[in-house]
Amino acid sequence: MFKRLASAFALAVLALSAAPARADEYSDTVNLFRNAGESGSFFDRSYGYAVFPTIGKGGVGIGGAHGSGRVYVKGRHVGDTSLTQLTLGFQLGGQAYSQIIFFEDERAYREFTGGNFEFGAEAQAVAITAAAGAQTSTTGSSAGASGGKKDATTVGGYYKGMATFTIAKGGLMYAATLGGQKFSYKAR
Repeated sequence: MFKRLASAFALAVLALSAAPARADEYSDTVNLFRNAGESGSFFDRSYGYAVFPTIGKGGVGIGGAHGSGRVYVKGRHVGDTSLTQLTLGFQLGGQAYSQIIFFEDERAYREFTGGNFEFGAEAQAVAITAAAGAQTSTTGSSAGASGGKKDATTVGGYYKGMATFTIAKGGLMYAATLGGQKFSYKAR
């Protein structure tokens, strides 16, 4: 009896180890953006991209956000990045969202990975998993909306070689702030 149980257990372990591994959070996030409206078309026409599966943001008057991500060129992981944000202005609450930044060409990629890169001011309103936002900065303007992870849509285009898309994951935050996103990069 014990030998049969041991054999069955050994076969189960072998079967599980032979099964494909579950996709990691980066693959899951990339797939969300691939299937979220216009952002999906950017994968084929971009030099590369930086993806952040989860960025946490919160504030009461003074706010902040942080997230870790990966940078890809032609689908290959080439480095790691982090985002830090400090905002001042009317804001209350917290939210989590995913973000992707596409690099139109090698010049835009080198600008992003060349040191500490920064995006400028923003104005945004987010409620639960539905989001609508508009951004303006020294790098351009964009607007977009999403209904959540399952039915997300995105709109936007390149400005000075970069295009940014976000998908709300959850939370409740109202904000009219000035601040910026600062990115650091470390080659793999």
